[in-house]
Amino acid sequence: MAQAYMTETGSGGSGPERRGPRLRRLWDKWRGDRGIWRRGLILAALALLLALVMLLHAQIPNRIGNLGSLTETFLPWLGLFVPVLLVLALVRKSASALIAVLLPAIVWLNLFGGLLVGRTGSGGDLTVATHNVNAENPDPSGTARDVAASGADVVALEELTATAVPTYEKAMAATYRYHSVQGTVGLWSKYPLTGTRPVDIKLGWTRAMRATVTTPDGGVAVYVAHLPSVRVKLEAGFTARQRDRSADALGEAIADEPLKRVVLLGDLNGTMNDRALNGVTSQMRSTQGAAGSGFGFSWPASFPMARIDQIMVKGVEPVTSWTLPETTSDHLPIAARVKVAATGS
Repeated sequence: MAQAYMTETGSGGSGPERRGPRLRRLWDKWRGDRGIWRRGLILAALALLLALVMLLHAQIPNRIGNLGSLTETFLPWLGLFVPVLLVLALVRKSASALIAVLLPAIVWLNLFGGLLVGRTGSGGDLTVATHNVNAENPDPSGTARDVAASGADVVALEELTATAVPTYEKAMAATYRYHSVQGTVGLWSKYPLTGTRPVDIKLGWTRAMRATVTTPDGGVAVYVAHLPSVRVKLEAGFTARQRDRSADALGEAIADEPLKRVVLLGDLNGTMNDRALNGVTSQMRSTQGAAGSGFGFSWPASFPMARIDQIMVKGVEPVTSWTLPETTSDHLPIAARVKVAATGS
């Protein structure tokens, strides 16, 4: 009588056994390597330098080409060097470098880790949006319709040209009953606007305005601003002197605002990390930082690298903040929902 015998084939049951000895052999090999601590000292030094730059960014002087502000503008991107250094440390089989890479990783997570965790909430009673529409926008009508379709109660537009204003007014008239254009900035609202006036940000022409939006829960002072552009030049560094003066002037105007509930919408040509905007950022909260998910980069639209478009609040509670889909502008529009009721008067 023939007997059949079954034998196990394959590696299903031996996988962990094989991986275990392999890891032990690798550990034994590294443990027996006398140069493991001496190799990669340059990599370790670079990791320490990276950690110090991120940790002490506020101490980097602006006297030479506004180097401090330039570093702070792109500060989140310094985290990309961490995995690069980690791979190099592994290739070099350097324990010193591996341990040193932990420092910039910890600093980066301390600075920006909170942005990776969604903080969005529910509720709120006022939705606001802002968009730098680009003076050379080839389709202003389409851009206006896209922003109006966001469902925002209040919309701020920056970089308006005299020839394009009628197009924006026509495209948004069906959604927004009230609006005001001051110089190159404008505000569209579903609720009445009063106290509308330009705000002097020391430019010689109007790129900022203020209005009271009378919501069902009371008046909110809404500021719209487009601060001067900045440039990175080889011979001059990060040229932002005019932007910095305008930011200080805007901060003074907001500080003097009699209403307790204030919303700032606009293109500030700077990030929340940029110390040059302290006149504004020291007294207001970013909706993205308080209630957003991710970094919310808004510029350039083709490959966003920085959030220079901002929604900031004082006396109202951010509920959620997000980036809207791309239009034909070189900026992405952004939006936020806030709670006005029972937060001030």
